Amino acid sequence: MASPIGQLLVVGRVVGDGPAALVAVTAPGQRGAVAEPQADWLADPEALAPAVEQLTAYFAGERTDFDVPLAPVGTDFRQRVWAALDDIPYGATVTYGELGAAAGLSPTAVRAVGQAVGANPLLVVRPCHRVVGASGALTGFAAGVERKRWLLDLERGAALF
Repeated sequence: MASPIGQLLVVGRVVGDGPAALVAVTAPGQRGAVAEPQADWLADPEALAPAVEQLTAYFAGERTDFDVPLAPVGTDFRQRVWAALDDIPYGATVTYGELGAAAGLSPTAVRAVGQAVGANPLLVVRPCHRVVGASGALTGFAAGVERKRWLLDLERGAALF
């Protein structure tokens, strides 16, 4: 899908008759992410329409959260960190240490929390862009710090369209 931060690859998995569960949302050049559909994937815009509609509304400043089914693949540790991302309010930021504490992890796990955040396969939907360094600096973002800044500015009402 086209977006203000570049073409996004939206990947889902359909199980039964229910809506597609999101497996990944990635941006061009995103570190460690699949950038192009794989040869054995099936294009099914209708199955992913709810996710695309919600992402479109988010980028238009009309939506602050997402309620599509999620099915990211990751270790139990990563799943725990990713779930904690869901609790960061729209327009707010937390540090990696605060995110780890919210996930019930040891304060010494900050580096591992950072790695899990960097491996988040659901860009924008699971708001890893809301995690900042201990000093408040916009440290690290698999899709690029300029995109992180843009997303935070959008949520603060300052993004330029």
